[in-house]
Amino acid sequence: MRQLPRFSFVLLLLAAALPSATAALAGPSVPPPLPFVGQRALYALSLTAPRDNSVVAGSGRMGYEVLDACDGWAVRQRLEMTLVDANGQVTHTLSDYATWEAKSGLVFRFHTLDVTNGHASDRLAGEAHLVRAGGPGEAIYSEPAHKSVRLPAGTLFPMAQTEAIILAARAGKKFMASPLFDGTDANGASWSSVVIDGWDPPAHKGVHQRFPLLAGLPSTRVHVAFFGRKPSAMLPDFEIGMRYFLNGVADGLAMNFGTFTMRGQLAHLAILPSHC
Repeated sequence: MRQLPRFSFVLLLLAAALPSATAALAGPSVPPPLPFVGQRALYALSLTAPRDNSVVAGSGRMGYEVLDACDGWAVRQRLEMTLVDANGQVTHTLSDYATWEAKSGLVFRFHTLDVTNGHASDRLAGEAHLVRAGGPGEAIYSEPAHKSVRLPAGTLFPMAQTEAIILAARAGKKFMASPLFDGTDANGASWSSVVIDGWDPPAHKGVHQRFPLLAGLPSTRVHVAFFGRKPSAMLPDFEIGMRYFLNGVADGLAMNFGTFTMRGQLAHLAILPSHC
């Protein structure tokens, strides 16, 4: 999941010194393909301790839907937040994000719209292609203006990154780094670094009790940091932590926006059947 807004965990980017996610997972220890499922999830958002007085109260919700489109994954994410600053000013933000990603990991279509207090503040749309798995590619924007941006070798799209993270956790990896293109940045791919906190056996408490659909599934806790395009960037633009289950469902979100952090708890989950 990413995803909106900028969809995760170390403050120093080591991508230049480490192999890409694809290369890091190569070899005989790679587990079999993941049993990803279509899903419709709703998260309740609440403000954790703010870092300064720029935000003193906040709440929201995020809807996340994944449909198995047979040859690809169709994803829709809708994030709403209401924030209050120390002067009592209220800001309502809405991010609407829709994508289609080929299961080959080579083609990605995207459309994102950001609305602040009822006025559109940002809109991006277009399509991206990779020449091969692990290779370079190109993002072609149709909105807000037509332009083309090169994608570096090793770039992953969002569902491919989710798969790479879970595979890395199953293989006992503790860290992975790669360029990520998710269609939320007009400048192309960002750099992402992921810290992986083990591969946990199925539990019978917490989210498993609230959602029996997750019972019996192992999971991993991860922390992802997103940086600007330059590998020399020292501080992330956005960070997110979450627990990923084997089937791709996430819970326990912690989204760090710099001056405040929002916690996201899974409030509703439906597994959507595949018709392929």
